[in-house]
Amino acid sequence: MTSSPLHPAIGTFAKGAKSGALGRREFLALASAFGASTAIAYGLIGQPVPARAEEAVQPRKGGVVRVAMQVMELEDPRKFKVSQMGNIAMQFLEPMVRWKPDFTFEPVLLQSWEINADATEYVLKVRPGVKWSNGDDFTATDVAFNITRWCEKDAAGNSMAGRMTALIDTDTKVARTGAIEVRDGHTVVLKLSQPDITIIPAMTDYPALIVHHTFNPKAAPLSANPVCTGPFELKRLDVGVAASVRKRPDGSWWGGEVFLDGIDWTDYGTDSAATVSAFESGEIDLNGQTQSYDVAMLDRLGLKKSEIVTAATLVSRCNVNAKPYDDKRVRNAIQLAVDNEAVLQLGADGMGIVAQNDHVGPMHPEHADLPPIKRDPVRARALLEEAGQLDFEFDLISVEADYRKESSDAVAQQMRDAGFKVKRTVIPESAFWNDWTKYPFATTNWNARPLGIQT
Repeated sequence: MTSSPLHPAIGTFAKGAKSGALGRREFLALASAFGASTAIAYGLIGQPVPARAEEAVQPRKGGVVRVAMQVMELEDPRKFKVSQMGNIAMQFLEPMVRWKPDFTFEPVLLQSWEINADATEYVLKVRPGVKWSNGDDFTATDVAFNITRWCEKDAAGNSMAGRMTALIDTDTKVARTGAIEVRDGHTVVLKLSQPDITIIPAMTDYPALIVHHTFNPKAAPLSANPVCTGPFELKRLDVGVAASVRKRPDGSWWGGEVFLDGIDWTDYGTDSAATVSAFESGEIDLNGQTQSYDVAMLDRLGLKKSEIVTAATLVSRCNVNAKPYDDKRVRNAIQLAVDNEAVLQLGADGMGIVAQNDHVGPMHPEHADLPPIKRDPVRARALLEEAGQLDFEFDLISVEADYRKESSDAVAQQMRDAGFKVKRTVIPESAFWNDWTKYPFATTNWNARPLGIQT
């Protein structure tokens, strides 16, 4: 990704990969995060870059793809709560870096990056020749503006602040003076307060989509003034109903020719039966998410199925700022009361791999194959008694539909079987995410992160 010498750590990673100390995916993720291009990363371990499946198919021009997916508000990317928001916005906004299916990192609005030896300084090179849809050039000013916004720790709903800790002043809770330097029109230098190898991976997530340097969500939400760099432009956003994007005029996107005319999303609600019916009637071409109990039915329709094991999971979250969840014995008791494999079977028909009570899975570079924590209801109840919480009534909160509700029901029932007092609260998804970080005990879906240490 740069003509400069490779970061010294990359050579160490390559030696580890060749000796077997590092897995292939682990090496590719780490090497590309430290600035090696995909071609260089593969070359260092003596492998060719895999050909993409789409390269073997001659693309056809024209057409609109019709998608079944929830349509939600698009106010400010850094506040995006769920991937449905990102799925629409990333058609007209773009990230600085993309995380690819082969676990490497690819520059998008950046052309390259360099990291110093101890990962305390990043030099970001901005891709030249990129134009905003309003005719402005994309420059280092836009990059610095976005990173500065990400560092506003007190901005409500700003999930990016937690990923930019090494740039934030702990007293002012905004970017430290001198932490973000615009060196010239195409260069931004980040000076961190401590080593952090997750800066580049953090730029790949959907809350990191890049907005114009004049963007002000207090004046108008993103959907009202969507100045963009991507291949499409937002044409319609009707929350809970539908959304549409259409391609920008030929030659206006820096990435080259855009073959697709547009994308239409239709919101069929949380009842997946409506999506199945839409497939049957030919109203849609693909869906944003498939519930496990619909797979067999959709298979019978002859649809093309794509599947991959990722670190996306369901998390039963204990809020340690709420009693009694601040007591480790209570949290451990909940773990011991629940058989994760049973939750996978009951909540998702076994479609996935069993989680081990952490966010790091076998697809992560840092994964260690530790022995599983087995269900032990006797020990769980003993811990609860030791904590003085046998009479406490747990309230497990979840959305009202799909695998998240089914899985939550399975968790609650196993806790009851272990002698816990448990009630269930279900909330419509349209309201659930308003306060999801404040619930004492709730289940939420958790999307994959490139590196385990990002969790």
